[in-house]
Amino acid sequence: MASKFTQNAAPATPEKAPAAPGPLVGPADGLSPEEVERYSRHLIIPEIGAIGQRRLKNARVLVIGAGGLGSPALLYLAAAGVGTLGIIDDDTVDLSNLQRQVIHGVADVGRPKIESARDAIAALNPLVDVQLHKVRLDASNALELFAGYDLILDGTDNFATRYLVNDAAAILGKPYVWGSIFRFDGQVSVFWEQYGPTYRDLYPEAPPAGSVPSCGEGGVFGMLCAAVGSLMVTEAVKLITGVGRSLLGRVALFDALGGTWREIRVSRDPEAERITELTDYEAFCGITPPADAGTEHTVTATQLATMLASRKAGLKDFHLIDVRETGEYEIVRIDGALLIPQGRILAGEAWQELPQDMDIVFHCKAGTRSAAVLAAARAAGYERVSHLDGGILAWVRDVEPEKPVY
Repeated sequence: MASKFTQNAAPATPEKAPAAPGPLVGPADGLSPEEVERYSRHLIIPEIGAIGQRRLKNARVLVIGAGGLGSPALLYLAAAGVGTLGIIDDDTVDLSNLQRQVIHGVADVGRPKIESARDAIAALNPLVDVQLHKVRLDASNALELFAGYDLILDGTDNFATRYLVNDAAAILGKPYVWGSIFRFDGQVSVFWEQYGPTYRDLYPEAPPAGSVPSCGEGGVFGMLCAAVGSLMVTEAVKLITGVGRSLLGRVALFDALGGTWREIRVSRDPEAERITELTDYEAFCGITPPADAGTEHTVTATQLATMLASRKAGLKDFHLIDVRETGEYEIVRIDGALLIPQGRILAGEAWQELPQDMDIVFHCKAGTRSAAVLAAARAAGYERVSHLDGGILAWVRDVEPEKPVY
């Protein structure tokens, strides 16, 4: 997800980049005749060779998310011959995933992503041992899950999980490869606290909650996933085998519209304290629900339908504010809603468009963004405000099922 870089970021200077140690993984005992044939194009590269391929065979890599970045990453890690692949994901495949999540197919819609990914990996390379973790990664399980792997690949799409991955990896002394995508922009880096900067050096503070749309809110150029995911695997293979120069201390930036790559250098903050424990990452990122969150300021889809009918009949007056992005609004909308994207409201640019002497109902896709706007409005002194529980997804499900979802 694209965002402004910190003061610790600067144009890359190769000679100042931190040096990582040698190969991350020791070599397996040997390769079978089938493996020699399968990986022959690696074996004839002097920098990889048989010993490098044996290191890949002995490696245990954990991929967080079988989505846009996890899809190409898992396929290329499997094709490269990584011996054990772990997958963390608690989501199911839906039709909108197939625009970019190439590890899944139409027949997988409705299936758990980890099972779909496992089957695709088995079809590509049955020699890979796939470990499934159908859980939501959080502070209660991260350390235990990470402990069983040599390397982590983080392709998640929210800041809370990114900080969690960073801190858990730092506590365990493990490196991880990070990738991020948003619309036409991608970022890739390697973080390893023992030898260089961490994600917290790049982003010491999380951006304000709701200020940066997720891919589900702002969209993503599907093919970007392949470019960023494959570079993540490139970095993983380099770390495992000890070849080349990793992106530790650098961030590679890809502009798909311009067709250009550039990089910046990231320095370790010399005053930063060593990471020794996990924390409450939702609170750190400002996305913990307000203490008084409840049903008082919430309307259901059927209640909103009744309110809109009353408004049409001239019996009630209120504003229905859609806080999604323009592209989402063009896909599906609730008739009579006014579009004011969340970012404009949270930045304080749109308060003059929202009268305090009239009832206002906010809505988004699923309810998360509208809840954030509701909290901001109440903090700004608005009392006659509420939001649609479940967002437009609930509206389509309960009121207008003929409309599309995304």
